[in-house]
Amino acid sequence: MKLYNTLSKKKEEFVPIEEGKVRMYVCGPTVYNYIHIGNARPMIVFDTVRRYFEYKGYEVNYVSNFTDVDDKIINKSIEEGISASEVSERYIQECKKDMADLNIKPATKNPKATEEIDGMIVMIENLIEKGYAYAVDGTVYFRTRKFDSYGKLSKKNLDELEAGKRIAIEEQKEDAMDFVLWKPKKDGEPYWESPWGQGRPGWHIECSVMSKKYLGETIDIHAGGEDLVFPHHENEIAQSEAANGKEFAKYWLHNAFLNINNKKMSKSLGNFFTVREIGEKYDLQILRFFMLSAHYRSPLNFSADLMESSKNGLERIVTSAERLKNLAEKAEGTLKEEEKKLLEGQKEFVAKFEAAMEDDFNTADAISAIFEFVKFINIEAKEDSSKELVEAFQKTLHELSNVLGIILEQKEEILEEEIEQLIAERQEARKEKNFARADEIRDILLEKGIILKDTREGVQWKRA
Repeated sequence: MKLYNTLSKKKEEFVPIEEGKVRMYVCGPTVYNYIHIGNARPMIVFDTVRRYFEYKGYEVNYVSNFTDVDDKIINKSIEEGISASEVSERYIQECKKDMADLNIKPATKNPKATEEIDGMIVMIENLIEKGYAYAVDGTVYFRTRKFDSYGKLSKKNLDELEAGKRIAIEEQKEDAMDFVLWKPKKDGEPYWESPWGQGRPGWHIECSVMSKKYLGETIDIHAGGEDLVFPHHENEIAQSEAANGKEFAKYWLHNAFLNINNKKMSKSLGNFFTVREIGEKYDLQILRFFMLSAHYRSPLNFSADLMESSKNGLERIVTSAERLKNLAEKAEGTLKEEEKKLLEGQKEFVAKFEAAMEDDFNTADAISAIFEFVKFINIEAKEDSSKELVEAFQKTLHELSNVLGIILEQKEEILEEEIEQLIAERQEARKEKNFARADEIRDILLEKGIILKDTREGVQWKRA
């Protein structure tokens, strides 16, 4: 299996630290709003990477954090007049819901920054003791130039980076390129006690601490969007390797950007979409399928036309799976002599699928292999096929689709009378302040393709 390693800028054979196991850390979102479709790309891509490792028999320890203390979260809390923790907890739950709707497997661990402050303080103290960090008036900085290999991930040169920077007097840095490990509190902000006074951690330190705690000092894979290569991942390497004296991660995987109608996604351009908004127009399985239709390191352009194309492609696979299900219910008997070649024939498509995934997780070619298999199935699986053959086709199609996180079962159609009954039950639950049941009913309806909207005129619903 070959992976493109951002660190070496080439494909490398994957050799795990521990045989049969993969330790994988993926940078998660800052939880101050609903996740947007740009956030969704790394979530889907690296969930698929994880699924393929598991398909090949690896035990995967998959850690993805939530950044739940940040300027954006604090600003949102001030805007809404609630605590920062209320903001972050609300959007952690909303994020988890979107991830479930995208069929993203729950992480082995989802650590939160605010629950790991003690570990961050310990690592910062360690860096100060080793001379890699220094404190000035309650702020702690990392001495970037002391870490000799700084820039090895991004291939950036410190002197070139510094050329465009100026040291602000109030920062009191020793060097313009030094970065913050701990910052003093401001009025109205959440804070923690530390040897340097009341304050909170910088962004970069949290991932170094959580990765070490839940995966160890050296991990197999660190992943995220390409926007994180510099400075976030570069700084993670510097502080982790300076503190631990060991290589931080063997392989660095980064997905490319997502554009909207060939333009960068931006609120100012009016082309900014959350996963929740897309979910009102499309089944989110279509969004997942779309995200995997290109290689993860290639820029991906989002448009209505491409989503429609993905919808049609997904339907081809789901329809074939449904046909196999119907055939299997009626079919009888064991493999016939003339069917043995067909059973062997399906191995060709599995081999093509695996070859694509082994080549730096080329999901675009893996999907092409599934399409070829679907065509083969549609020709060779017939009304008089044996149950053994049909079920073998079923098993293979489900296994390959599951690697990509594609759900092949079609949703059962729900009748309008049932919808109205559930909505009435939800309204009653809300009156009784049984919000857990109300949310459960909303989720049940959403699973069946029914979207609810609470308005002044009452609850409105529509089919997805």
